[in-house]
Amino acid sequence: MPPDLALGRRPGLGARLSPAWRGTLVRIALAWLALIGVFAPDWARIADQWWNSSTYNHMVLVPPLVAWLAWQRREQVMAFAPATWLPGLVAFGALLFVWALGALSGFDLLRQAAVVGLLPASLLSLAGPRVFAALMFPLAYMVFMVPFGDELVPVLQMITAKLTVALVNLSAIPAAIDGVYIDTPAGLFEVAEACSGVKFLIAMVALGVFVAHVGFSSWRRRAAFMVLCIVAPIVGNGLRAFATIFMAQYVGAERAAGIDHLIYGWVFFATIIALVIGLAWRHFDRAVDDPMVDVEAVERSPLISRLARASASAASGTIGLVLLVAVAIGWVALADGRSATLPARIALLEVPGWQRVDYAPAYPWEPRAAGAEHRLLGRYADAHGHRVDVFYALYSVQREGQEAGGFGEGALRAESGWSWLGAGPAQDQARADRLRADNGTERLALTFYRTGDLLSGNNLALKLAVLRDRALLRRRPTALLILSSEAGEQGSPATGLAEFQRAAGAVGPWMDRIASAR
Repeated sequence: MPPDLALGRRPGLGARLSPAWRGTLVRIALAWLALIGVFAPDWARIADQWWNSSTYNHMVLVPPLVAWLAWQRREQVMAFAPATWLPGLVAFGALLFVWALGALSGFDLLRQAAVVGLLPASLLSLAGPRVFAALMFPLAYMVFMVPFGDELVPVLQMITAKLTVALVNLSAIPAAIDGVYIDTPAGLFEVAEACSGVKFLIAMVALGVFVAHVGFSSWRRRAAFMVLCIVAPIVGNGLRAFATIFMAQYVGAERAAGIDHLIYGWVFFATIIALVIGLAWRHFDRAVDDPMVDVEAVERSPLISRLARASASAASGTIGLVLLVAVAIGWVALADGRSATLPARIALLEVPGWQRVDYAPAYPWEPRAAGAEHRLLGRYADAHGHRVDVFYALYSVQREGQEAGGFGEGALRAESGWSWLGAGPAQDQARADRLRADNGTERLALTFYRTGDLLSGNNLALKLAVLRDRALLRRRPTALLILSSEAGEQGSPATGLAEFQRAAGAVGPWMDRIASAR
């Protein structure tokens, strides 16, 4: 009798691993290390957002949670024989294609989602569909390693502002809302980006998915719990904003803001968590000792059984992974080496009925266009007193650090003293934004993107056009045009902008003439 059994001890996990499992684990570990190394710039950006952005600080906990979830399944997973599965290369190749699309279009979210997805896809290829099915949830939970959610900020700002002003009015305090600004007797309050509650919503959803899986077995209860995890942080954030405005009516805006800063943050979020978990605790229906994987169900699955037949040698799977990575990286490198030829200098064009005047805004305003080879900023005025500010930027290529539609680029520059007030009047080929400066100055900005035949204010349309051109190795410049006007004595900013566009003619050809220095 082996000594371990004679003493009543169970052999360690390493002793119970079969040779097939040992080889598979080594290949998976090497593959994951290689993928993290090859795509190190993407992983570095992901880690930077985890560590330096408060919206994504909670994501540093996701890898340990994934490891814990996988460890809880170790006994059940070992019941399956691992096998290299060549069809898994299709999923792996598809994710590399997504990564390439993100790299070619300058869409970081696609790149980052793809590099995270490459890890479970490589496991599917190297261990087979049965092992993948047994580890399905922890592998799927890796999606919360991807920094996403900033796109929700404008929507959440508006929701918070409307919920807050409704509560303020219910409390008999007179209040008026204009975009994300709420005017009360105690002062003007802004629902800024940091007050949108996006970081709490994202973190709560990530926590909710984990708790729903571990604590519930009923899908109805899981769904109800997830609805609570979405609603609670949104409503809680609205109540917090209302409480700040309510207190300001009695103690002043400055003291109310100071109190808000004391409770706002992870203390506030911890309170929401405690309330949600406390409410759901008595409804947990999953026993602590329930197995995480139904081994028999996986073994009996006709679909998984049919898929598992397509096994292959470990060498062929490894070679397939390496070749696919090489093709994707080579394609992107080839596209990165191509950029459009630009003129040595460009200048703003003459516009009939309008004259160039000194640029003297009521509050400093200059859009951001990082990576653009040419930038122009000037002011036009007509005989009726309308003034229009024109910002133009020209890029030879769109890639990391040179994105006309990148985050923080364009009319609303971070930490510039300007805030987003709301969407402006609808435009056919432009994005309209109302901005407000710290001194109360308001500005209407129309943003146009131009590349090839595209003229649009839609950032997604720009990325798709750039993606198409770069994928086909075409060299085309990209231009950014922002027409803007301050609210003031000269009349409606929208009227001045409309008159300027009418005098300048079609916007697309006008932008093309600047780009060609004609």
